[in-house]
This record gives sequence, C-alpha cells and structure tokens, in this order.
Amino acid sequence: MATDSDTLRERLDRATAHLDPPYAVVDLTAFDTNAAALAGRSGGKPVRVASKSVRARALITRALDRPGWAGVMAFTLPEAIWLVRAGTTGDALVAYPTADRRALAELAADPALAAAVTLMVDGTEQLDLVDTVCAPDRRPELRVCLDLDASWRPLGGRVHVGVRRSPVHSARAAGALATTVAARPGFRLVGLMSYEAQIAGLGDAPPGRAALGAAIRIAQRGSWRELLARRGAAVAAVREHADLEFVNGGGTGSVAATSADPAVTEVTAGSGLYGPTLFDAYRAWRPTPAAFFACAVVRRPGPGLVTVLGGGWTASGPAERSRLPRPWLPAGLTLVGTEGAGEVQTPLAGPAAAGLRVGDRVWFRHAKAGELCEHVNELHLVEGDEVVGVVPTYRGEGHAFL
Repeated sequence: MATDSDTLRERLDRATAHLDPPYAVVDLTAFDTNAAALAGRSGGKPVRVASKSVRARALITRALDRPGWAGVMAFTLPEAIWLVRAGTTGDALVAYPTADRRALAELAADPALAAAVTLMVDGTEQLDLVDTVCAPDRRPELRVCLDLDASWRPLGGRVHVGVRRSPVHSARAAGALATTVAARPGFRLVGLMSYEAQIAGLGDAPPGRAALGAAIRIAQRGSWRELLARRGAAVAAVREHADLEFVNGGGTGSVAATSADPAVTEVTAGSGLYGPTLFDAYRAWRPTPAAFFACAVVRRPGPGLVTVLGGGWTASGPAERSRLPRPWLPAGLTLVGTEGAGEVQTPLAGPAAAGLRVGDRVWFRHAKAGELCEHVNELHLVEGDEVVGVVPTYRGEGHAFL
C-alpha cells in the first residue's frame, strides 16, 4: 500500500522528470498552507517575513500577498535596500546592526529609501558610525529600532539561556538607550525588537532525546515568564521617549506564544514557510515540509548502499548532526556516519537503497530554511505533479549578502 511519502515522491519525480539533479523545488500548496497557518497563529497581529529564511524575492512576495503578512525583516542593510528598490516591500526592518558604510551612505542619500528602511541598534557606537558616514544635517532622519536582548539569565546572571545578541537586557538599559537615541539629531526611534531564540528557535521535542526535551521545556517556561514581564517593562520605558510604531518579537517556533504578549504588536516568521528539518522537533506546531532538493544516484558501492553526487549542503550553527541535510525520499535512507553529507559525494545506507538504480533521484530536506537557496540559482515551483514556475533565488539574481 502506498504511503504519503510514496505519493509525495512519485509526485515530485513526475513533476521534475525533465530536470537533471541537483535542483531544488518548493511545493506551493505546502508553502501556502504554512503561510496561512502562521498567520492564523498570530492572533490577528501582522506577521513580518524573515527574508533570510526565504531568499527568493518571488516567494517573499507570495507570502506578503497573503492575508496577515506585512513587511520584511531583512538580514543586511544592502539586502533591505535591494528589496525596497526592487519593489518587493516598502517596509524593511534590518534585523542586525550594520557597519556597511557604502550602504549607509546610499540610505542617507535617498529620502524615499530612508522612509522605508529601519536600522537596528543596540548601542551608541552604531549611531556614531552612521554620523561619520553622513552628518545629521546632511541627511533625512533615519529610522531606528532598538534590539532588546531576550535571553534568560537566571541565578543572578551566572547562567545564560539563549543566544548572545544585544547588550541591552534590562528595561532600565532600554530606557537609557531610548533617551540617547531620542536626543540624537538625524535619528527617529520607531521600534523595539526582541528575539527569544531559546523559545522560537529551539525545538522542545528532539527526536529520541526525551530527557533533553523535558529539560528544554522547563527552561522555556521559566524563560517565557521572565521575558513577558521584562519585555513589557522595557516597552513601557522606551515609550516614555518615543512613539513606537511597532514592537516586534518571536519567530516560527513561537508565533502563537509571542503574539499573545500584550507588549508585542507584530511577530516575525520565515522558516515555517519552507518547513526545514530543525522544525520537526517542535510540539506546538510543525510546518508541512515544502522545500526539497534532489541529488542523483551515480553509483552503488556495495550491498545496501548507494552514492549520490553532491548533497553536502550543511546548515549554519553548532557543528552537529542536526545541521546535516536529511535524505527524505524514498523513506528508509540514512547518512553514513563516517562520511556524512559529502562535498562531492554522499553515500546512503538503508533498506530503500536496494530499490535505487543509477540515475534515480534521492530527495533531501535542508536543516534550515533559506540557506538552501545559497546552493541553487533557481527554485522550481511545483503544484500537484507539475512544475508551474521557476523563480530565481538571491544567488540566481547575483546576490550573496552573507
């Protein structure tokens, strides 16, 4: 009896029979289902597209065209400028501070661009850098968002749970920085952001690791209680100095929880549109896998083994197995521990290997979302068992922002 995975494999194979691997596809039905689910989980608050998790302008636009989605969270200033100039968005929040002098000069020279792009800051040094590029009296006001660190630091700060981002951690520090920004000519404070990576970006049900999952859930509950109070206090402190247009928070793994925070006015999501493997480890909501890449079987080195050409599209983060691509279809294939996902060849073992011949496709899922697009120039858009379009990735349009 055919399984759902068998049906998906047959459908993808039929749709792409005319293509030679390696190539990447996005299943539009799954993409749209994920987009609707994320918007539905946001409690009516707008969802901002995290562009780093998509990296294809046509698909960013597709998400923005759906109800509940508004604005882009870019990962670099040059990318934000490009997206605005290309007409992809008129509202680009740069998620990280920038030291790109050329991009800052371009932003400061164009009032329309300055009105569409918001810079991220977490200290006065970043403001000083902007002023060295273009003095306040020679540019339009530049929009600024404060980055509030969302990590949890229990036991008096002796333990750090979360990523290491902004030095602005307390409500008092946020208020102090807001005071400084509000008093600086040439800047306008319009937003506050906090990304709770230890909740939004950490799966609470890692496969086969029940004890670790339980520990993660305990830490996430403690972190959430602390952040809820601290973020509310920080927003109140910042609002004493600026009329904030938005308070941004969250990510794919915390859309529902973050949107329930009364201090937050919008949430961000992006990875959930593609549904990479890291999000298989979440209990609250798991996106439907929508993005895949195919590699061709090129040899059979021994019983129970096949080798595909390429496949070593590993993801950023700690160097561990969770960052490796996962052979997905046909079901029943695994990476070989001594080789993993190889630069030029990837051997695969498992029961499904016996049924594969040279020239067959093996479908993989990437561990993270947008990083898949750094390996291909285009994405083949599939509906049913047909390719209904081909769109360029950032790489395909000649851009590699990071």
